[in-house]
Amino acid sequence: MRHTISLLVENKFGVLSRIAGLFSGRGYNIESLSVGETIDPQISTMTIVTSGDDKIIEQINKQLNKLIDVIKVIDMTELAHVEREMVLIKVAPRQEDKAEVLRLTEIFRGRVLDSSKTTYTIEVTGDEKKIEALVELLKPFGIKEFVRTGKIAMGREGIRKT
Repeated sequence: MRHTISLLVENKFGVLSRIAGLFSGRGYNIESLSVGETIDPQISTMTIVTSGDDKIIEQINKQLNKLIDVIKVIDMTELAHVEREMVLIKVAPRQEDKAEVLRLTEIFRGRVLDSSKTTYTIEVTGDEKKIEALVELLKPFGIKEFVRTGKIAMGREGIRKT
């Protein structure tokens, strides 16, 4: 089962390396990873998506809690939370398909960040299913490039305060 784990960590050199090393050293895969500074520049939030059975996820959480730079570990999977990803997609539609690509972008509440004679670069944020649905719909129009962030997640009110 996929799990979304949110970490509060010290914002200093080597923390990401130690956490990534913990995963690689034990053979656990990181499916996505996002890191960013919080309102306190001394602390960062890290969101990791990984997979495993209950025993593996418990081991991951215990190992993360042992790291000195980790302040707090929250497995968001079972908690009420909101999550988002962002994707940038460069599409090269034929002239007769450009209106349809723009229509799909609007339906998915995306926006065109850049356009050229042959391409549109589209930005979309949303949950994983929304992004995957748009990508599938745009594939027939000729996706040239595709860049996707890792998932970010935040507990709903009362879950966590930073």
